[in-house]
Amino acid sequence: MKSQKISNIFWLLACMIIAACSTYKYKETDKVYKNNAKSFSKIIAATPPENQKVDSLFNEQYFVGTTNMGIRKPNFVMIHHTAQDSLGQTLRTFTLTRTGTSSHYVVSRDGKVVQMVNDYLRAQHAGAGKWGNVTDMNSCSIGIEMDNNGTTDPWTDAQITSLCALLKTLKKKYSIPTANFIGHADYAPGRKNDPKNFPWKTLAQQGYGLWYDEVLDSVPENFDPMVGLKLIGYNTARPNYAIEAFKIHFIQSDITQTLTDFDKQVIYNLYRKNL
Repeated sequence: MKSQKISNIFWLLACMIIAACSTYKYKETDKVYKNNAKSFSKIIAATPPENQKVDSLFNEQYFVGTTNMGIRKPNFVMIHHTAQDSLGQTLRTFTLTRTGTSSHYVVSRDGKVVQMVNDYLRAQHAGAGKWGNVTDMNSCSIGIEMDNNGTTDPWTDAQITSLCALLKTLKKKYSIPTANFIGHADYAPGRKNDPKNFPWKTLAQQGYGLWYDEVLDSVPENFDPMVGLKLIGYNTARPNYAIEAFKIHFIQSDITQTLTDFDKQVIYNLYRKNL
């Protein structure tokens, strides 16, 4: 009788495992991820490194392995909105090879956090852009996609609470500077506008990104707001787009491409914080 019960338990467990495996949507894409990771590990482990011979060198090239090295260390966090209608839709987008896009994390409306790329690997989330002197943000950042359609969706308390918990871990683990928590629109003015209507002030109060002071000083007559925007980090090659990106982040109630007196005060305040 006892052996029969044990047999039944094992049978039940086996059925549960089979059922779990058969209903898991991402089995095949997980397999692709693992195969890609194995390929990367082989490239890294090769000594001497493959395909790194200096063809124009006239002398012999040697390889001596150093004891002092490391792996990719993210120095920025970039926040996006998915512009899609559900977590499932976003996960599908990021598991289709043809889309060519991904992020390290996706934070759902109900606060669930899905990791899709190892922090030490390069996700394809930022694209073309510039922030300060950085023109390849994919190589030095963690990308976080917020499950939000970018138009009518509110930012839920559960979602922002989970995001802040994630940012706390990332900031501590990688010593990411407070000023280096930015949005996609900050990096790609005119090309991207996300995340829109985002609670940046709430994040800044917890140490994730900058915000301006409640009391703003008057702006000196000789202050050039475009110089201020450039020092903050914005690419001012196209001034109207830089202004718009700044206002998406810091003003929000007005995202036109014209600077008001209040906008200039905010820029001046943030400019002084970046000196």
